Amino acid sequence: MVFLHFSGFRALSFFFFLSLILQSDALPRRGRKRPNNNATGATTGATAGNTAGLAATGGGTISQATDGSTILDKTVNINGLPIRYKISAPASLFTTVSGVPGGTATAATAATANNATAGQNGLNVLLHGDGGQSFLDFPNQAVQGGLMGVVVLAPNQDRFWGGGSGLDRTDGVEHSAAVNTLIQEQLPQDVAFDPANVFFTGVSGGSLMLSGFFMPAFGAAYKTGVMLNCGALAPQVAVVDAATLAASTRIHFQTTQNELALLQPAIPEAVAAYESLAADAGLTAAEAGALQTVDATPAGGHCEFDEQDFVSGVQLMSDSFADVMLAGGSGEVNGIGNVLTSVVGNENINFGAPS
Repeated sequence: MVFLHFSGFRALSFFFFLSLILQSDALPRRGRKRPNNNATGATTGATAGNTAGLAATGGGTISQATDGSTILDKTVNINGLPIRYKISAPASLFTTVSGVPGGTATAATAATANNATAGQNGLNVLLHGDGGQSFLDFPNQAVQGGLMGVVVLAPNQDRFWGGGSGLDRTDGVEHSAAVNTLIQEQLPQDVAFDPANVFFTGVSGGSLMLSGFFMPAFGAAYKTGVMLNCGALAPQVAVVDAATLAASTRIHFQTTQNELALLQPAIPEAVAAYESLAADAGLTAAEAGALQTVDATPAGGHCEFDEQDFVSGVQLMSDSFADVMLAGGSGEVNGIGNVLTSVVGNENINFGAPS
């Protein structure tokens, strides 16, 4: 009996100490790094976004997109700025140096990729609004209309594209240059894409930088298109090759009835400014109206295109990108109707009370 009692005591002691070991392993340890799922500005490293994933051997993290594509999330230094971005693509289109399992493409630059990747998927590069919500959400992550999604985080602590505040984007020139370098030099190192098929999407503050700085400086070189959601500025810098920009760029301005007070005058000014570029380039009213369209139908607040919410509203327009922006698109957006109204004669948007 004594032996049995002692054996039982030893067994209980063993399981007691085993439970302590297991519990201690679940507790944070000094020096143990935990995944950071919050996007930050200049101090953000190459950590996972809103979905944690595997580490890519070439740097960054890997997760899965809503359509089954692979998302690579990484940070690089461009012109002294920490540029964090996510790109979503079929795994096989990632390069062998990207670190993405299954990547078989050859790294290149945009200049050397023209022939090798012609006919490959293009890109839809999204710049988020102030605060970075759309970077976390990555609303354009699904491949749509042959365009793979890219979202880029503003390189500052406030997550403001162009820096500054309000309509005064004091760092618009350098931020735009960094985005252009990202597309031309870094992204071809990560994924195979057609550099002649790169489109853009802006959300709020991202739209301000695209319309005010990026498109005037670089738009003529891309000759594609930009969707400007809930925000726009007239060009804030000299327009490079204005005639080419006007004649070869599809522009859609999308806003709502109850847009923010500071944007209600700014968006019509931007519409008129870009329409003037088309007129100066010799485009007829019909030609200008086919390239440049505007809609303010939704009875919602800032970016509430579904008349419900910022996040779901942005997602609605992102889901409708091909129908609104690409050749042959229907122009139909669920819950709004056809948004392809010519800017000609519709420059003065009739807004309601600001949100």
